[in-house]
Amino acid sequence: MVVLGIDPGFARVGYGIIDYNKNKYRVIEYGSITTDADMQFSKRLNKIEKDLESICCKYKIDAASVEKLFFNTNIKTGIQVAEARGVILNTMENLKIEVSEYTPLQIKQALVGYGRADKLQIKDMVKKFLKLEVMPKLDDTTDALAIAICHTHSYKMNDLLK
Repeated sequence: MVVLGIDPGFARVGYGIIDYNKNKYRVIEYGSITTDADMQFSKRLNKIEKDLESICCKYKIDAASVEKLFFNTNIKTGIQVAEARGVILNTMENLKIEVSEYTPLQIKQALVGYGRADKLQIKDMVKKFLKLEVMPKLDDTTDALAIAICHTHSYKMNDLLK
C-alpha cells in the first residue's frame, strides 16, 4: 500500500510517501510544497493544489492521511491553515484518493505509544520505522512521514469502523 502523509500549512505543506507491504516500510519520496510569503493568499492555495496534484499523479497513491488541525494561540494563522487544509482535502477528493485524518495525539500514540511525545521522540521513531540514515531537514516533512506511518497502523481499524 502506498500512503501519502500530509502535514498541512500554507507557507509549507510537508508530504511523505511510503510503501507499506508485509509490515515493511520503504520511503518513496518526501519533501515540502512551499509558497512565498509575498504571494496573494489565493495564489498560495492554488500552488498547493497544483503541486499536490502533480505529486499524486507521479505516484499511484492508495491512501492519504492528513493531520487534523491543532489550534494554537494565533487564530489568523489557524484559519489560514484550515483553508489550506480544505484545499488539500478537496484535492484528494477530486483525485478519488481516500483520506484519513489523525490528531497530533493519535499520531504520537501510533508512533511512540505515548500521546504527549515530543518532537525528538517522533523523529527518532520515524528514522527507525523507515530506516533512514539522514533525517529530513524540515519538521513538516518528518511530521508528514509520521502521519503516513500512523495510517499504516490505523487503516485496518478504520475499515472495520466504517
